[in-house]
Amino acid sequence: MNRPSRWRGVTLIELVIVVALLGILVGIALPNYQAHVLKSRRTDAMNALMTAASRQEQYVLDRASYTLDMKALGYPADPALSQEGYYTFDAAQGACGSIARCYVLTARPVAGKSQEKDAACTSFSLASTGEQTATGTLDNLCW
Repeated sequence: MNRPSRWRGVTLIELVIVVALLGILVGIALPNYQAHVLKSRRTDAMNALMTAASRQEQYVLDRASYTLDMKALGYPADPALSQEGYYTFDAAQGACGSIARCYVLTARPVAGKSQEKDAACTSFSLASTGEQTATGTLDNLCW
């Protein structure tokens, strides 16, 4: 059957090449996108720690002591949940040896959420002295 040249369509080989190229592009772009999403969610932990530190400072002004009880700081549960829900955080006694004088707030990824796959920055800490630390393969580059 002779078709006129104006009826020329896409061949199967051309279609396979396009699908293969799209597959390669997606294979390159998707991991980069997922890494970017994990990195952007770290701000959820940082914001939660900064807010909790602010509440600790208000608490110490009112009662002359810091607290380990997140409920006393106005959070509904202990450990508290960050605003976006990717991290839990709680308070512990600081290096000075007394909760009355210092604290350390620590944020950890919520189990079962995608953020626990972030091996670069697994947890964040903020001390009453202002010291910011993190654990993971990037350590203190996380902040």
